[in-house]
Amino acid sequence: MTLSSKYRDLTAHSQLAITVWDVSCGKTEGLIGGATVLLFNSKGQMKSGKQKLRLWQGKEADGSFPTSTPGKVPRHERGELERLEKLMNKYERGQIKSIDWLDRLMLKSLDKIKEQESSKHGSSHLFVVIDFCSFEHRVVFQESGANLFITAPIGSTNEFVTVWDTELGKTNPSENKQLKLARSLDRGIIDRDLKPSNIERKSIQRVLKYPPTRTLSGDERQLLWKFRFSLMSEKRALTKFLRCVEWSDVQEAKQAVQLMYKWEMIDVCDALELLSPLFESEEVRAYAVSVLERADDEELQCYLLQLVQALRFERSDRSCLSQFLVQRALQNVELASFLRWYVAVELHDHVYAKRFYSTYELLEENMIKLPPGDNGEDGYKLWQSLVRQTEVTAQLCSITREVRNVRGNTQKKIEKLRQLLGGLLSELTYFEEPIRSPLTPSVIIKGIVAGESTLFKSQMHPLRLTFRTEDEGSCKIIFKKGDDLRQDQLVVQMVWLMDRLLKLENLDLCLTPYKVLATGHDEGMLEFIPSRSLAQILSEHRSITSYLQKFHPDEHAPFGITATCLDTFIKSCAGYSVITYILGIGDRHLDNLLLTDDGRLFHVDFAFILGRDPKPFPPPMKLCKEMVEAMGGAESQYYTRFKSYCCEAYNILRKSSNLILNLFHLMAGSTIPDIASDPEKGILKLQEKFRLDMDDEACIHFFQDLINESVSALFPQMVETIHRWAQYWR
Repeated sequence: MTLSSKYRDLTAHSQLAITVWDVSCGKTEGLIGGATVLLFNSKGQMKSGKQKLRLWQGKEADGSFPTSTPGKVPRHERGELERLEKLMNKYERGQIKSIDWLDRLMLKSLDKIKEQESSKHGSSHLFVVIDFCSFEHRVVFQESGANLFITAPIGSTNEFVTVWDTELGKTNPSENKQLKLARSLDRGIIDRDLKPSNIERKSIQRVLKYPPTRTLSGDERQLLWKFRFSLMSEKRALTKFLRCVEWSDVQEAKQAVQLMYKWEMIDVCDALELLSPLFESEEVRAYAVSVLERADDEELQCYLLQLVQALRFERSDRSCLSQFLVQRALQNVELASFLRWYVAVELHDHVYAKRFYSTYELLEENMIKLPPGDNGEDGYKLWQSLVRQTEVTAQLCSITREVRNVRGNTQKKIEKLRQLLGGLLSELTYFEEPIRSPLTPSVIIKGIVAGESTLFKSQMHPLRLTFRTEDEGSCKIIFKKGDDLRQDQLVVQMVWLMDRLLKLENLDLCLTPYKVLATGHDEGMLEFIPSRSLAQILSEHRSITSYLQKFHPDEHAPFGITATCLDTFIKSCAGYSVITYILGIGDRHLDNLLLTDDGRLFHVDFAFILGRDPKPFPPPMKLCKEMVEAMGGAESQYYTRFKSYCCEAYNILRKSSNLILNLFHLMAGSTIPDIASDPEKGILKLQEKFRLDMDDEACIHFFQDLINESVSALFPQMVETIHRWAQYWR
């Protein structure tokens, strides 16, 4: 609720009178109760955060001063619960430091106390909880005019005197003047020939190694500005230098832009940092786009999701970035298809809908003008083919709703699905015009094979559809309605990127970055990979080893499995152990770990990322006992090989920590749940996982200890100490 009064017009005794009515009754019978709350406390501070008010049953809130319907619980009636709620309010406003593991324990205990208190006192009182705005600093009531300078009388008793600093948050004029003199244009001639001393050079190198999330101190900014000319041959230094610039100073900004174009050309991964919300200058963002032009289509596709999110931070609707993405999409149909979907999904964002719609229009305007290509398909036909993807997904949504409404078991729902495909929606089995698959635009699909289409036995009843392809083959996809797949899409994109980074270093860990495409905020498609969950495998075959023996038997090989299959299993376990650790993937259980017939293990369902986990005390590494047993146990040579792969992969991915952090920083404005809740905290948690304070050798020891710590907890010898980690997998 927004009231018409301004904060500055409030008096010291301003009150909010709240009356609760039951609108299903008549006016007199519908009165439930009322409460009145003062907007300022006894110290003159404006109340913020959640306020729990007791309702005076059967009375309207009077709003008089003093009030006869005070919402505040009288001091003599306050118990432990009121005290805890007051502390909880402080915690939610950020006045109490957050410590994740301790917070989880605290919240659990709080729930128990609430239950105990409610069972003691019953529910004789009614309460209403209201949430006031919170501000960065405390808002204090203060009269304007002469009263501002009247000092409080000093009492003889020992009391705390609260003094409000009216200059809090303002710049220090003397420091500001000194900085301006130090950076004045007159110094440019002197600075041009300056060379850093050994100590200064070491300080500069230390600053250049900082992750992109680190804020530079005033001294560090001065240091980089002072030696800007000698740093121009150091490409890593450009992004750090641009952070030092006072962009509000026109002359300084002009000089910085001139230097930027003379600087050694930066890498594409550093250009992504310049598109983050930290950089508002249009010249800097245009320069970043010019660097991105060097990336090939495969690399650009790795970053496309984040580049679309970065449109939020642009200064105009048709920015350089928007035009660049459209121009590259016109040259590659896969990029065009994904760009259209990524932008279309963001049209639901009320704040930036106009910005994304502008890019969507730009893509449409330019694509329909394209001349016919080698296959005779002109731009208009291509655009229509992409638009028909949306029409098909809309029909799949209606099918899902129809199937869910069918009463009965899964088999009846499957029959209804096939009945719909054979009757009312038979046009889906044979498309009038073939269209490009939304998941794999290079594949042309002609229709759904009704007889091979089914649905999964789960709450959302996702569809598993088989499509006929133009080359007379088939492709299987899963269509989900009711789940937000944007987070899964992000995680799988990161798996795909990390797989690429590892392969560039000649390390193939047999990962399975299956395709995911969110086609809305609660719908999307996933590539179907023939596989079985570990829960299913263990219930039917008792162990992973006996399952793999069934498909790849070898009597002479260790564990009776072919060497290739065993190596594939060990590599994939290592790859996903490292990736799930870095991305802080939570809520792992034997149903969301899948295994293919050829031994590739992979994870699905990423509802919890960046350290969030619904289960208490999650182990640092997501390894279950059965996976280690399939390698021959914690003492075998194959388990040693697994640890070796883990450490090698971890150090390779640490080299690209800046790229991964930059990509997550570009997602800071997105509405993906686990990122939107606290982007800054999530990125800092991700940064922490890379252990950038260590060298490669120290990281090998660190990661091996991490694996040993997680695995030891799964075996009987440490039952009492870390038994809870074994419970995690149950």
